This record gives sequence, C-alpha cells and structure tokens, in this order.
Amino acid sequence: MCGVVGIFAYSPVNLTLYDALTVLQHRGQDAAGIVTLDEGNFRQRKANGLVSDVFQQKHMMRLKGNIGIGHCRYPTAGSSSAAEAQPFYVNSPFGIALAHNGNLTNSRELKRKCDSIFRHVNTTSDSEMLLNIFAWRLQQITKCEHLPGAEDIFAAIRGVNDDISGGYAVVSVIIDVGLVAFRDPFGIRPLVLGQRKDEEGRTEYMVASESVALAVCGFELVRDIAPGEAIFVSKDGQLYSSICAEHTKLQPCLFEYVYFARPDSVMNGVSVYASRVSMGTKLAEKIKREYADLKIDVVIPIPETSCDIAVQIARILGIPYRQGFVKNRYIGRTFIMPGQKQRKKSVRNKLNPIPAEFKGKRVLLVDDSIVRGTTSGQIVEMAKEAGAAAVYFASAAPEVRHANVYGIDMPTKKELIAYNRTNDEIAALIGADALIYQDLKDLEDAVRAENPALTVFEESVFTGEYITPGIDEEYFAYLDQQRSDDAKADKAWKDSNESLEIYNI
Repeated sequence: MCGVVGIFAYSPVNLTLYDALTVLQHRGQDAAGIVTLDEGNFRQRKANGLVSDVFQQKHMMRLKGNIGIGHCRYPTAGSSSAAEAQPFYVNSPFGIALAHNGNLTNSRELKRKCDSIFRHVNTTSDSEMLLNIFAWRLQQITKCEHLPGAEDIFAAIRGVNDDISGGYAVVSVIIDVGLVAFRDPFGIRPLVLGQRKDEEGRTEYMVASESVALAVCGFELVRDIAPGEAIFVSKDGQLYSSICAEHTKLQPCLFEYVYFARPDSVMNGVSVYASRVSMGTKLAEKIKREYADLKIDVVIPIPETSCDIAVQIARILGIPYRQGFVKNRYIGRTFIMPGQKQRKKSVRNKLNPIPAEFKGKRVLLVDDSIVRGTTSGQIVEMAKEAGAAAVYFASAAPEVRHANVYGIDMPTKKELIAYNRTNDEIAALIGADALIYQDLKDLEDAVRAENPALTVFEESVFTGEYITPGIDEEYFAYLDQQRSDDAKADKAWKDSNESLEIYNI
C-alpha cells in the first residue's frame, strides 16, 4: 500500500506536495519521493524514511516547478531498498516520471516484455516496469516525431491497460506536456480529483490517493477518478479525461475502509468515518444476538483505527467505553512492519496499558482486523498482565484467510492466523476468552450504507475470489517466494551488501 499525489499549479508545488505526503504517511512509511518539473528538467528527491526525514530544507529549495508528483511507500514484496523508492523516471521518450500505488499481478510477463522491447529495468519494482511500458506505448504512438497531446496519452494508457493486470492508481508527469493520472479498470486502488482557484482565478488541479490530502492542501474534492479513467492536465492548464479501458466496473478494495484509509477521507462516495461507525453498529448487534452470555464490564479499543468502531459498540451495548492503552505515536503501524520479530517488539513499544482500566474487569477489546495475530496476541497478553479478569476480542473485519495480490502486504496465507483454523483455535492462539468476528455481509453493508451504488467489492482476503485473471496456484507459489518474512529478510541482507559494495563502506 502506498500514497500518491500529483499537482498542477501556477505557483511552486514543492511544499504542497510535501504537505500532501505528510497526511498520506499512514499509507507507507518505508520511503518517500517527490519529482517536480522545472523549465524542462526534472528535480528529484527520494530516499528511505518518513516524509519529514527525507525532505530537508535544502531538498525543498531544489524542488522547483509548478507541476509535480509525490509518493510514500511501503513494499508489498521483496525489497525495501532505497533504489526502489519512487517516483521513477526515464529520459526516453520526452522525459517521464511516474509513481504508483498498487500491485501488478503479471510483473513477470512485464519484465519479459520490457526485455523484448529493449527497455532496461534497473529494479524489481513493478512500478518501474509500468513506467517503461507507458513510455514505450507513447513512443509507438508518437514515433518521437511530436510531443503527445491528450488523445496520444489516452491511446497510450489504453495500451498500458491492455498490457498490465492488477490494482493500480498512477500519477505521472511528462516534460513539456503535463500531468497524467489513471486508475485500474476495477477501481481497486483509490484515486480522487480536486481543484482550487489561485489568486488570479485560474484553476489548479490535484490528484491523490485520499481526499484528506486535497482538504489539507486547500483543494476541493471534485470526484473520484472512475475505474479505467485517465486524467490529463496539459502544461497550459487544460483538463482532459477519458475512459481508457473496455470493460470497467467499480469494485473497490473493502479493506481500505477497515484499516488503511484515514477516517477524515471520503472514498468512492463513502465517508470512511461513517463506515467505521456503521461497522461498530453491525458488530454490536451481532454481540447482542449471538454473545449475550458474555458479561462485559468495559469496551476498550486498540488504537487508533478501531476507536470509532469501539465507541459505537459501547453506546449500543450500554457499556462504558475507556481508553485502556496509551499509544506511542512515534512508532509505525505494526501491520506493515517487516519481519515477525520486529512486529512483536514494536507492539510492546507502541502500546502501554493503563492498569486501572483492566484490573478485575471483563474487557472487550476491539480492533479493526486480525491478520497475522502477532499484535492481537501481544495485546491480549498485556491486558491480562494488567489484571483483566477476562479478555474478549472483537474484530471489525471477518477472518483474513487469503493473501492480497492488489497492493496490500497481506502475507502468504500460511502466515495468516486464520488460515485453516477455526474460531476457537484462533482464540486459543491469541489467548482470548472469546473471539468475535464481523460477518462479511455486515461489513459490506456498513460501507455501502452511504453509497448504495457500491454493489460489489474487492474482498479476496476474506473470500479467496480474485477479480483479475492469472491468480492461480503457480502465481501464489511465486508470491510466497517474494512475500514471506524469510524472503524479505534475505532480500534486505542482499540489498545492504550491495549498498556496501557500491559505496565502498
């Protein structure tokens, strides 16, 4: 999962891109990058680390220009090497920079295609492959005889959509041409369009992964970019759009609403905050219906995503709501931490219980989801160490039993705690006295409540049903090889040694 942003303005965009990436930081904490376009040249800064660490004053001063794109990243497979930080750029044709949120499921085929068309790819990143396919398609259409116009760009994106498969939201800038953005034909990954007026009344445009980035930067949300749609803002400020895929269907990722998106965002016509309140309503109704025998003294959220859910559960059940854990806000999201040992250590560093809220009480802990179970087990243990008489655990999402292939780092299915296990077995593993999962239909209805047009979702982590072709056992074997903790540790070791060789450290 990553965050992307692109801006066309009539004044420098460096600080606005920085501000946007800061509020999208929750989508990726591994690396960050910005590319701006200044008088026919790219200005770039990217590195591993948080946005506030990557960009210092000296970097911001060099990022001149009125058009630019930005990216914050965490890796879904393989490497977290600084070489794979985005945006990427190529010099031929024209000069193109690109950043991407999502995952391409045919990356092996794309690598072979890049080799066959003599476009060299320096990294294992599918985003660099996507950039080269886009560049090649533009080259085929224009034959390098003229700069591309709107129709050339849309034709190239139609070709790209034919070439690639998966979930993706893309931002790109082309030297002397303008800003480009496009979304996959199912709208799996989010992308929104905003606009504002400058002091002279001219319209400026912004695209971003979430609407909160628009709001913070003073842009008004216009709409979501449609599935398969491409947006082009020319260098003179003209906005063009076109549907660039033959078969489109809005089928957004359901897990975005559960965990990833900020509550103050609006995605696909749905307030993330309102959807989480509805999740709490549905879960409370299930507890009243199926777990009435539980004697619950207090409802405590596992901060922060589940707080709105837990408040609603407490209200409906008529049980006190308490903040039983103090969160260290300077620790990253443990779900996206690389490596099981680091995740375990980070849970203890991230949360500290308030013993008075646990001692002698039967506690209902509420979380957004249970993935590996590492965090859940550690938190149940901390609650009991703090003196809880009983610990019940409620998840706002159903059992996560399958890997995600569209840009969320859900591990290999064998690393998922719910894989091939019953509810009672999962409860025993995390140490809970009772375990309550949200029903899938209730989760769907909670998100759909504000936008009935959302008839279907991408929910493969719960169902194992994938909406793009080629997701078979052979693909999962490849995915396991790339995504397992052991594979990531091995790749990180190799990357570190390569860096030592390059810099002679």
